[in-house]
Amino acid sequence: MNNRLLEALKCQNKGRPPVWLMRQAGRYMPEYSALRKKHTFLDICHQSELIVQTTLLPIELLNVDAAIIFSDLLLLAQPLGFNLVYDEGIGPLIDPVIRDPSGIPKIRSGAIENKLAPLFEAISILRKQLKVPLLGFAGAPFTLASYLIEGKTNRELRYTKQWMLSDPESFHQLLDRLSEATAQLLMLQIEAGVQAVQLFDSWAMALSPEHFRIFALPYMDKVRQKLPPGFPVIYFSRGAHGSSLAQAHPTAISVDWTVDLPQLRKQFPTKIAVQGNLDPSWLYAPQEKLKVAVNELLNSMKDDPGYIFNLGHGIPPDVPFSNVQYLVSLLN
Repeated sequence: MNNRLLEALKCQNKGRPPVWLMRQAGRYMPEYSALRKKHTFLDICHQSELIVQTTLLPIELLNVDAAIIFSDLLLLAQPLGFNLVYDEGIGPLIDPVIRDPSGIPKIRSGAIENKLAPLFEAISILRKQLKVPLLGFAGAPFTLASYLIEGKTNRELRYTKQWMLSDPESFHQLLDRLSEATAQLLMLQIEAGVQAVQLFDSWAMALSPEHFRIFALPYMDKVRQKLPPGFPVIYFSRGAHGSSLAQAHPTAISVDWTVDLPQLRKQFPTKIAVQGNLDPSWLYAPQEKLKVAVNELLNSMKDDPGYIFNLGHGIPPDVPFSNVQYLVSLLN
């Protein structure tokens, strides 16, 4: 198998799969919670020293096999001309919202490098310190569009779907515009030194398979095509669209826990690595049951040389940190 992702990242398989945890640093870590008492979330995202410090936490405390730059999917909204705040009780809030074609020309371009300079500086610093690969990431165009339209987290995506289905032509124009911006963001991360990137289509789960193939997948592929040829790109789609992701030619596919991973593997070429997909809720379970769940997943993928162990989504903030440490220890 031509495992381009693992080769490119020089991950040493120590008799088991590499261990990556999505959204590594978070409130499940006492050290991160202590940092948040002194700084807001956006403060951390906009200060290179804090980005470096936060990115290093899971490497220092968990000994995972790759570092994921600490940032946020929605930071790109700021250089595009939108206000972004995080309400502790609600989540991200974006204004002004755009809900028809008249909002497309208001999306700025050209400010990403300056507005997010601390992110790129932090990447450069980390590459000099880390002994493990460093991954960058961005939100996929459809997911970014949904936030700019809804203005906040909205599982039904009411306004997004209204625009998407009533005026698909202009909705495609919006996605094209956001694909350009997303590719620029990832290119700047690559130039700063990340060794792979991941596109998160977190709200693809709200789309039917047909709409996913029309409004999400092509724009993930457009982003990939603007990156250097052969550069490792991981696609994550929340929801049961994993089998479609191979059509956009990623280096690796990451899926959540709703997908049967061994069955998914049979549906696309072995040259594409697979990443996932333990249900994060297992981290609430007693350690002996957590061990059984981990071993079942590992055994189901034991003959796949391109398998990367990961959670199926982020780590809940209230899980016992000792269970996260135990999970990683099971794979060392």
